[in-house]
Amino acid sequence: MGEPDRRFSFWKKQMAPCDTERQTLLDGLARTRTLISQAYSGFNTTQDPDLIESYVFEINALQSRYCYLLRRVKELDACLPTAQV
Repeated sequence: MGEPDRRFSFWKKQMAPCDTERQTLLDGLARTRTLISQAYSGFNTTQDPDLIESYVFEINALQSRYCYLLRRVKELDACLPTAQV
């Protein structure tokens, strides 16, 4: 009887909790940037005053979220040793 079929598998390196959180925050930044762009696009194409007001609130909320996420990424980067950054 032959040997069992051996396959090479490449193990993914386990990410540290800080790295996982940082990646989650960076993904959130990218999604928020996309949503801000979409909100600006809607704002620029509408004529209705109610929709304009709605887009203004949405853009402000998204910019607040973006600032929060960016601040958290910077805080994590400040805590990491310089070799990992």
